[in-house]
Amino acid sequence: MRLTPLISATLAIAVASPLFAQEWIEFASREERFTCNFPTQPKVTETTYRSLHEADLPARIYSASQGQSRYSVTVIDYTQAQRILTEKAKSCPAGAEPCLGGPGDEGHWKADIRGAIDYASWQLMQRDAKLTLFVWGVVDMVEGRQIQLTNNKDKSRTFAGIYMHENKLYIIEGTVPAGYPEPGLFQQSLGWLDENGVGLRYQSYYSNGFPPPPRVNRAGRGQGQGRIDAPDANAGQRR
Repeated sequence: MRLTPLISATLAIAVASPLFAQEWIEFASREERFTCNFPTQPKVTETTYRSLHEADLPARIYSASQGQSRYSVTVIDYTQAQRILTEKAKSCPAGAEPCLGGPGDEGHWKADIRGAIDYASWQLMQRDAKLTLFVWGVVDMVEGRQIQLTNNKDKSRTFAGIYMHENKLYIIEGTVPAGYPEPGLFQQSLGWLDENGVGLRYQSYYSNGFPPPPRVNRAGRGQGQGRIDAPDANAGQRR
């Protein structure tokens, strides 16, 4: 992995929280089209992410820590999946259907994109941790999954959300030590930005790969913060 400077389109706005002694920031990336609260300016790491059908996709990890608590948003660029897997299929042995795919779906790039949320969820579940919650949920009407894990060794807890928007996969993780409160300020701050950097919310459920529903009109209202809407299920989420 290689550390890179913060992208020029990134904005940071200080926000105060009574839950923490220090101020958090509302971080926004117009390039990746998301906004999220962090305890400090996040470090940006460029890396790759291997998908279910073994496409090495470009990814960025935005991470920060506060004491023993850790926070990250990983953004994986599935807009590259078709190109990468189509090219990879050209070197598949004749008749190797699991590698080849089919006409218009070379290398199974369509399945790779459609299954991205579930595959990322499955990877989180493979950790040495107890799964305590796995539910469907949305952020500003963009659907995804919410997962909670308790580490089997140190009993730290990870609260994760996985969402797919415009063929980009977002994995948000907040990990706190045993006995600490849930990272609510972080969990509930994820939101989307439109092409103009304005906060984006849909009028009905958005499912990646299908025609998007109408947007809520937020012109001139700034970036705004996201909101997680999810079943209660003792998940500690606010509507």
